[in-house]
Amino acid sequence: MLTPRKIYWPPINLVGPGSVKMVGEEVQKLDLTKALLVTDKVLNSNGVVKAIIEVLDQAGVAYAIFDDVKPNPTTTNVHDGFSKFQQEGCDFIITVGGGSPQDTGSGIGILSTNGGSIAEYEGMHKSKNKSVPIVAISTTAGTAAEVTINYVITDEARKLKMIMIDPNALPTIAVNDPELMLGKPKGLTAATGLDALTHAIEGYTAKGAFELSDAIAYKSIELIGRYIERAVENGQDLEARSGMGWGSFIAGLSYSNAGLGIVHSMAHQLGGEYDLPHGVANAMLLPYVMEFNIDACPEKFADIARALGVDTSKCATVEEAAKLAVEKVHQISRAVGIPSLRESAFRVEDVEKLAEQALKDACTGANPKPVTKEDLVGIYMTAYNDAPVLAV
Repeated sequence: MLTPRKIYWPPINLVGPGSVKMVGEEVQKLDLTKALLVTDKVLNSNGVVKAIIEVLDQAGVAYAIFDDVKPNPTTTNVHDGFSKFQQEGCDFIITVGGGSPQDTGSGIGILSTNGGSIAEYEGMHKSKNKSVPIVAISTTAGTAAEVTINYVITDEARKLKMIMIDPNALPTIAVNDPELMLGKPKGLTAATGLDALTHAIEGYTAKGAFELSDAIAYKSIELIGRYIERAVENGQDLEARSGMGWGSFIAGLSYSNAGLGIVHSMAHQLGGEYDLPHGVANAMLLPYVMEFNIDACPEKFADIARALGVDTSKCATVEEAAKLAVEKVHQISRAVGIPSLRESAFRVEDVEKLAEQALKDACTGANPKPVTKEDLVGIYMTAYNDAPVLAV
């Protein structure tokens, strides 16, 4: 409490069923002329983008569409989007989708006011100028990229995910409307939901955690634990979608200010090397990293168990309660159908390279305990071999 904090989140946040309908009115207040709508081809063909366009048309907001975003967005995506932004004479950005369109839009926004190549902004606080305004509309309860200062772009040449941590990329308006999330496939709902849970758990245990981040991360864990299986089972369950939407949203506010950890460091390498979806990569690693980190803050892991609805009253020690959190996350992952690392494209012969890159990742420094390359190799291999985690 004696440490001064600078807390980042978007100035305007629209949250809850129907909140996307408020976008037009909010954009009108910003005195902007034309948006580049950044999305992917699936969302541009399945009716989600059409719903956004109807809101923009009603408000008289001009736009051009860029829908070439890949699931793991690349430097090419960002530079192509920036070219479209310039050609169309746009002065702000609207992102529609999960983390991929959000991250691409952040990259385009930074280039629009800073120039250069997006690779120049890898790392922390590399840009000088604030992005053009971004209206970030989330369609999944997962990445929370719509509320964070982080974005991730894949360098195709190096097969490496570049991590950018930059307050200048923070959106002006964030929108988290669960009605846009209805009907999403089970696999996508599971992966994005475990991504959100990873954010909440890593935000709660990160070195940079503090009073506010702890409070909202804990609540996020509660919400996700309560609703994730319902949301996966029934894609039309608006209450479950709303609970997951709130859980993802506030997890983003937590980790954007507290930091993450080596789940993300290691998952970024799986995405960069094998193009694995980010949420799946996080989910496959989360319980194994939790087990590794328990001795750094067992009280917090015991809290996580309780937030997930586990009865820890019969545990003789805080360490026993903490281990129940690991087992509960395993149970959730199995219940929603998350595959194992062995079932993915992961190759054992790559593990040394992946661990070395993960050690250098921007998220590693926030992990609650120090790690070595050998530690990271061990976690990858434990996840790959699916060594049992002992339940209390």
